Amino acid sequence: MTEIEIGRGKRGRRAYAFDDIAVVPSRRTRDPKEVSIAWQIDAYRFELPFLAAPMDSVVSPETAIHIGKLGGLGVLNLEGLWTRHEDPRPLLEEIVELPDGERATKRLQEIYAEPIKEELITRRIKEVRDAGVVTAAALSPQRTAEFSRTVVDAGVDIFVIRGTTVSAEHVSGRAEPLNLKQFIYELDVPVIVGGCATYTAALHLMRTGAAGVLVGFGGGAAHTTRSVLGIQVPMATAVADVAAARRDYMDESGGRYVHVIADGGVGYSGDLPKAIACGADAVMMGSPLARATDAPGRGRHWGAEAVHEELPRGKRMNLGVVGTLEEILLGPSSRPDGTMNLFGALRRAMATTGYSELKEFQRVEVTVAPSAGHR
Repeated sequence: MTEIEIGRGKRGRRAYAFDDIAVVPSRRTRDPKEVSIAWQIDAYRFELPFLAAPMDSVVSPETAIHIGKLGGLGVLNLEGLWTRHEDPRPLLEEIVELPDGERATKRLQEIYAEPIKEELITRRIKEVRDAGVVTAAALSPQRTAEFSRTVVDAGVDIFVIRGTTVSAEHVSGRAEPLNLKQFIYELDVPVIVGGCATYTAALHLMRTGAAGVLVGFGGGAAHTTRSVLGIQVPMATAVADVAAARRDYMDESGGRYVHVIADGGVGYSGDLPKAIACGADAVMMGSPLARATDAPGRGRHWGAEAVHEELPRGKRMNLGVVGTLEEILLGPSSRPDGTMNLFGALRRAMATTGYSELKEFQRVEVTVAPSAGHR
């Protein structure tokens, strides 16, 4: 693998974002109607290969139900407004109307200072479950041990442990770290865990028994991780590295398949086929869905990093609105910029390159072709 000399005492590996690569057409094309983009993890099948990110600007119990009925998986943020406040809708309205800048960050920190309530965790999960869709909910590694039993007892189908980065070897002298392998073994539901961004970190997470691994670090639209911590891993390289770890783990484990989910860097429809081409089975999206007229943030977008009480690593963004959630996911589109009919675009990209199944499409040829900055 080629490394570049940064200086006499440091070398670095060249890495690529989705904007740096493109999918290459093959000798065959297909009818888009004959292309399947269905995805299955554990016992659960989805017509659309995506999870809506557990962010308050994107997923409420109502939108989780709507996304489930459209064929995707909405992941509830169990450390967000819906588990801290009986009725967070007035607070969501306030956040939407806040002026840009430091005032918005300070007010977000104040709103999210309210403690998490276990009874609200139970209520929100039950609300989604009672609607008859697959129920998924997320906690950070720091809160998982405290609230996991409540989450499982409430009837969650898929448990997501999501942080800026999650490792199987967290070291702390102040508290007993979460033993992921033991925790996952003792749970009765499939667990998706992440993010991670390297081959080695992913391989260790796969060995814990996770059903899926989230790939991403500092690449989301609402993150400022690179500015604040100096850390970022371009997504095309990260997904390809983790896909290699999955291949090697399959050999190591005798055939156990762990799903790779690209979490970050997927902002436009063209990023979806690139993520699958690099080896992802599905994507986790936030900002594309935040542009929905029926999203909780109504065009404003923020994540958990934006409300950290000591070191915020995100901001509330104004992305604007482009259409309904259904139009953004399934069309029809009235815009030529890749913000609507995301999965119609994925289906057409697969048809144009001659592939009919997602796992086949992971083998499509890609080329290094940096974006001309059309965005």
